[in-house]
Amino acid sequence: MNKTSPVRRTDSASRVIAASPHAIYAAFVDGRAWERWLPPVGMTGCIDTFEARPGGRYKMALTYSGEHVNRGKTSDDTDVVDVRVVHAVSFDSSDPAFEGEMRMTWSLLPAVGGTEVSIICENVPEGISKDDHDKGLRSTLENLAKFVE
Repeated sequence: MNKTSPVRRTDSASRVIAASPHAIYAAFVDGRAWERWLPPVGMTGCIDTFEARPGGRYKMALTYSGEHVNRGKTSDDTDVVDVRVVHAVSFDSSDPAFEGEMRMTWSLLPAVGGTEVSIICENVPEGISKDDHDKGLRSTLENLAKFVE
């Protein structure tokens, strides 16, 4: 009997942000900016490595603030991710439910009132619930809007 890989899903979110694509892109290439806008509500971020260049990488720890119902992937309250500039995310976890690489594709398109920012996450690990991920993506987009508007 062949062992098959679990089917991975694709999650996405988008919103119009009242800022130019240039201003939003600037927030993507500044590691200290990522610490401020990328973590969803209830988490903080800390950049360890940030190489904003083709073939570059970043390493960021996302830590739950205070009491939380979700557990982290690396420890009880932390998710550590290593990411290449192409946004291929691998979680540092011993839990097989978080294994594999999740590809995150961000798009910036001019729109009435600003820029439509979209994120598509492919190959989402089964350990990340759809509801939690959707809330996290919307929260991150809200943080980005607050950061650049």
